[in-house]
Amino acid sequence: MVNKNMSVLVVDDLGSMRMQIRDLLWQMGFQNILEARDGNQAIGLLERSRVDFIISDWSMPECDGMELLRHVRSSENYAKLPFLMLTALSERENVIEAVQAKVSNYLVKPFTPESLEMKMRAILGCKEPLWEK
Repeated sequence: MVNKNMSVLVVDDLGSMRMQIRDLLWQMGFQNILEARDGNQAIGLLERSRVDFIISDWSMPECDGMELLRHVRSSENYAKLPFLMLTALSERENVIEAVQAKVSNYLVKPFTPESLEMKMRAILGCKEPLWEK
């Protein structure tokens, strides 16, 4: 059973994408959702807030998703934090780079609500659907 009270951090430079992901998470029953517009803001939130799961875009100004992932994996407190990378970059080299940086899973944009749920379930080791009934 997934703890729907877990804190999910959504990181994307596009407010419309953050809103879309937040709405999907709410539909799944997650209520504790934090948002950041780039990796630097996300790192600040990690220092001030409890975060249990990160969903981050790769391509962002200032500090991108790969830099954020490397920061998270190098941190003693967050090294094992579930991290889902969202990106329009589907080339093999990008996937390999993310896997080598120990991303938990990878989702190519555009994505469907079902594919987001499937990736989250895989990361969380959850067999039951996440959608609220």
